[in-house]
Amino acid sequence: MSSKADGIETSTDSTPTTPPPSFVKQAMRNMVRKGSKSLFHLGLTAAGFIGFILVVAWLGRPTLPQ
Repeated sequence: MSSKADGIETSTDSTPTTPPPSFVKQAMRNMVRKGSKSLFHLGLTAAGFIGFILVVAWLGRPTLPQ
C-alpha cells in the first residue's frame, strides 16, 4: 500500500530496511586494510600540493626595483 502526499509516493510496508553503509566507515575500513598504499598516496598528494603552492608563490612574487 502506498500513500500519496505532495506528489511524493511513499511505501508503508512493515519490512525493516537496512540503511546503506556509511561512506566514511567504508573509507576508514579501506585505510586500515591498505595502510601503506593509502599513506603513500597521502604523501604524494601532500608533496604535490606543497609543490603547487610554492610554484604559484614563486610565479607571483613581486619584483622589486633595483
